[in-house]
Amino acid sequence: MRLARSKVVPPKESPTFGQKMARFADMARYDWLSDHARERLKICVLDALGCAIAAIGQGPLPALREHTDAFGGAKFCTLIGGGRTAPDRAAFYNGALVRYIDFNDSYLGEAGTCHPSDNLAAILAACEYAGRRGKELMTALAVAYQIQCRLIETTPVMAKGFDHCTFLSYSVAAGAGKALGLGRDKIAQAIALAGDSSLTLTVTRAHPMSNWKGLAAPQAATTAIHTTFLAQRGITGPLAVFEGPKGFFEIARENPPEIDWNREDLEAVTRTTLKPNNAEVHTQSTIEATLDLRAEHEFKATEIERIDIEVFKVAYDIVGGGAWGDRKRVLIKEEADHSLPYIVAVALLDGRVQPTQYAPARIASRDVQRLLHRVYVTSRSGYTSRYPREVRSRVTVRLKDGRELVKEKHDHHGFVTRPFTWDDAATKFDRLAEGHAPVELRRRIVDAVQRLDKITVSDLMTMLARAGRATGVRRPRMRTAARTAAKARKV
Repeated sequence: MRLARSKVVPPKESPTFGQKMARFADMARYDWLSDHARERLKICVLDALGCAIAAIGQGPLPALREHTDAFGGAKFCTLIGGGRTAPDRAAFYNGALVRYIDFNDSYLGEAGTCHPSDNLAAILAACEYAGRRGKELMTALAVAYQIQCRLIETTPVMAKGFDHCTFLSYSVAAGAGKALGLGRDKIAQAIALAGDSSLTLTVTRAHPMSNWKGLAAPQAATTAIHTTFLAQRGITGPLAVFEGPKGFFEIARENPPEIDWNREDLEAVTRTTLKPNNAEVHTQSTIEATLDLRAEHEFKATEIERIDIEVFKVAYDIVGGGAWGDRKRVLIKEEADHSLPYIVAVALLDGRVQPTQYAPARIASRDVQRLLHRVYVTSRSGYTSRYPREVRSRVTVRLKDGRELVKEKHDHHGFVTRPFTWDDAATKFDRLAEGHAPVELRRRIVDAVQRLDKITVSDLMTMLARAGRATGVRRPRMRTAARTAAKARKV
């Protein structure tokens, strides 16, 4: 008599960290967003679009537009400023517009910082491609914000040499996968593919700087949306990209963060910081203190003996001449907006820190170059222990007549303790877009973003295509396909 053989059932594998993240993205719904989160998300979108419109024609952006035109792409998605191209190329060019002037939102965590609106261009492209409405855009974007912000606040990758854009790849893949309706299994593959393809380094933001400081994030987002479309077609990736052998946690020498993706919400956007001044986020309280001193006291730059700035360690390392290198050799825009000595000097001289303070001629001016060498930055342990709950700064201007003018700040307008209102965001948008878009178009864009949950993504992109047509804005020159290809071959 033959005994029946029992069927061997292999043990079921536990879901990976990336698969749990994908399930969170797939499960997320618009109704998860509180009224406060919906308002903050719209404010961040409007803020980012103002930055994008202001960047048209600036720095390397004309070269990027020519690059996009030269290599073409199926015309599924709209470029801000006009024209259409493939989703991944739209994510890169529009993302570069959002990021380049370094004026978009930030998220400050104990382990690191990031710019969550770096997700916007890629999520817009995915939504436009899929014919989504504003509610679906807001949900996908909130998912991306949540993932990037939670990863950056729990895992100190920047101290290990990995740039914050490393986590942008995961958030874009999850958000774009959500926008495309891929489902949790394919979103997990998208996360795996993107994470394995976009390890960026902190050296991007160390001295000496280059154009890549403002372009590393759009490149990471572009790679992520590209691999998300591959996942849509069934391409698979290393699902254990985080915790597997030689995965991210091992090479970064980090333990998995304590994030339960089954219990996450979509409220990270409510903890973002916006910038009233065009400079690196950790300089904002120092700028506010400097401008207050300038307004409260009558003195000229020629009367200044020295300026002492005391800040928390993160600010000292990134913009004060600490771990990320010299900040007194300032030759280009990318170095200027990450140099606390330059920023303080130009604030004292001009009474403002806006995009015009980074014109090449202003950076090279003798007055600002002389004054920045009178600025000395140190870190205070008491300030460091309070970060990121506070962003303390103390500015002391010592004059040649012996007077000492002092101002201390623990936060700034736009910080989580003093957040932007809708009117603040609309005012900043209008200031940035002025000269790049006629007043009626600016009003229509502001209204569209305020009603983002009631319009389609294509409606918004149609308006953004008209930006950059005001007098005085150099628009990208359009060529026939043959002329574009010929020019590209000569490069």
